[in-house]
Amino acid sequence: MAARTRKATQTGQEAGSEVRGRASAAVSAVLHEGRRLEAALDYEGLGQADRALLRELATGTVRWAVRLRAVLDDLLDRPLPRKEKRLEALLLVGLHQLAHTGIPPYAAVSATVGALTGKQAWARRLVNGVLRRFGRERDDRLAAVDGRSPALRHAYPDWLVEALRGGYPDDWEAVLAAGNRPPALTLRVRGDRSAYLEELAAAGIPATSLDGVPEAVALEEFLPVGALPGFAEGRVSVQDGAAQLAAELVAPRSGERVLDACSAPGGKLAHLLDRAPGAEVVGVEAEGDRLAKIRQTLDRLGLGAAELVHGDATTPGAWWDGRPFDRILVDAPCSGTGVIRRHPDIKHLRRPEDIPVLAGRQAALLEALWPLLRPGGRLVYATCSVLPAENREVVAAFLDGHPEARPATPEADWGRPDGPGRQILPGEQGMDGFFYACLDAPEEAA
Repeated sequence: MAARTRKATQTGQEAGSEVRGRASAAVSAVLHEGRRLEAALDYEGLGQADRALLRELATGTVRWAVRLRAVLDDLLDRPLPRKEKRLEALLLVGLHQLAHTGIPPYAAVSATVGALTGKQAWARRLVNGVLRRFGRERDDRLAAVDGRSPALRHAYPDWLVEALRGGYPDDWEAVLAAGNRPPALTLRVRGDRSAYLEELAAAGIPATSLDGVPEAVALEEFLPVGALPGFAEGRVSVQDGAAQLAAELVAPRSGERVLDACSAPGGKLAHLLDRAPGAEVVGVEAEGDRLAKIRQTLDRLGLGAAELVHGDATTPGAWWDGRPFDRILVDAPCSGTGVIRRHPDIKHLRRPEDIPVLAGRQAALLEALWPLLRPGGRLVYATCSVLPAENREVVAAFLDGHPEARPATPEADWGRPDGPGRQILPGEQGMDGFFYACLDAPEEAA
């Protein structure tokens, strides 16, 4: 209550400065502590407009931090002391406002300087000078940094730029650019999509259907989920169009036994249940807190039929009852490089040494789960990565070791053929970056 009372007595200037201060705290947590941005944002006591501004400033600063840090280095006469991590983050928030937003420069500078209180008040003159200088020299400063390398121009780590250049010689810059464009909010409609589009139009919410994804609707601007017609009642879920394709490929049928092997946060599991209400669906998740979130998702949607198992999908002997599955979805843990447009902190949280570790776990999942598939069954491998080392190379290596497995990824009007699967690049057809491969088990010999 104290936070709300204090907030109610603030002037507009003070509120704006508080938002900048909270944004800088979140940015610092990502850049210097390796925390996820969503977990670092503090919305306590803020009204809806200030919450939206906080999210915009923190997300945008994290998205462009590699570029902004280079600009800041050029503007400073000498480097900041190592201990001044929050001050660096606040300067980055200020630079982001001037470089990438439509916030009036005087307001951006004033509110950012105003965020310096207590022991940080000494830096007001420094922050004011740096931001005002950048405001005068903005275009030249950005051009100087952008000309040095594609990594700085697109604000990505060097290793990731090189990995994408190697994987997509003709498309790597388009992939980088797409990752910097904030995405639309995409929904999965549980019911008549055309009727729901009419309902959105009547509510003054512009939206379109997503071609090739039967239940997907993309909003033209971001809205809090609470403002969506039917969300509280479970008539719609937030789910990217690419993620919705998983249920299309698994194609469960009533009476079948279906495994969602890495089921958090539960969107794909719910979709499988909707597609085949009479199927026996088992969801396995290694992290207990994420298992609880799956149950919350299913409860909101009125789906209580799934069997949820707390276990590691790479060690099925600890939880499998020995009955084979007709369909298995392996939504493998991955780098998340296909969803950077939604989660720009991935640029800073992932390291090149993570990729072979992830690829090893992905291979282990395939090896462990393939024997659980009945003869004639189908396993669908999926990641939200765009790195070949996690996608086509993992599946190709598995097929080399399992000549009985038959790649069966269909021809489709989404994505592109990529080895034994199909790859969607970020932004293509309005979707996140995803890889899918379908593997069929042979029928039993007569």
